[in-house]
Amino acid sequence: MSNRPKAVVLLSGGLDSTTVLAESLALGYAPYALTILYGQRHAVEREAARRVASAMGVERHVELEIDLRAFGGSALTDAIAVPKDREEDEMAAGIPVTYVPARNTIFLSMALAWAEAIGAFDLFIGVNCVDYSGYPDCRPEFLAAFERLAGLATKAGVEGSGRYRIHAPLLKKTKDEIILRGVELGVDYGLTHSCYDPDGQGRSCGRCDSCRLRLAAFGRLGLKDPVEYRPDVGG
Repeated sequence: MSNRPKAVVLLSGGLDSTTVLAESLALGYAPYALTILYGQRHAVEREAARRVASAMGVERHVELEIDLRAFGGSALTDAIAVPKDREEDEMAAGIPVTYVPARNTIFLSMALAWAEAIGAFDLFIGVNCVDYSGYPDCRPEFLAAFERLAGLATKAGVEGSGRYRIHAPLLKKTKDEIILRGVELGVDYGLTHSCYDPDGQGRSCGRCDSCRLRLAAFGRLGLKDPVEYRPDVGG
């Protein structure tokens, strides 16, 4: 068993959460990776999370199923078209239909439950409010509020035996800065997956908001995105 302090890291298998996992390791934590399968319309994320967790040597990887398709309300969990070919100013114009109602609140609640069970006080999440800030649960105000909640809603918080901290090391970084930091930390982005609407072979569409932000950042940096895109897109 590692003597490093334990941390629960939310791991989707995407570019951001993988970089956050690398950050937790660089900071000296023993990461416990939590992947939440919330009813998203494809299994590619699960496979990417498994690859990342295995390659980066987490202490334990838990895959937790919570089917948010029962509620719907998002292009990721319901029969709603995923937006394509949008420019960045259009992405930032409002809360997009890819927003999953209360998703990060649910995710952090599950991470907090596991942290309390294993005696960890540090939770890592890959939220970002810079490249486009349409998601209400990616804001610093939300994270600060959840941190206060954690102190009120847990045995350790009430008894004063520890203080829960929400780490969001990418919160105010651009996508370019995130990728450069990941490269510095040795992240293999070929293991990751970011697309909202992959094809039947798991290839990224290159046209959804997530793909466009990712491709644009790699392009600006003069780097090739190592994930596989549909042949008509290229990486």
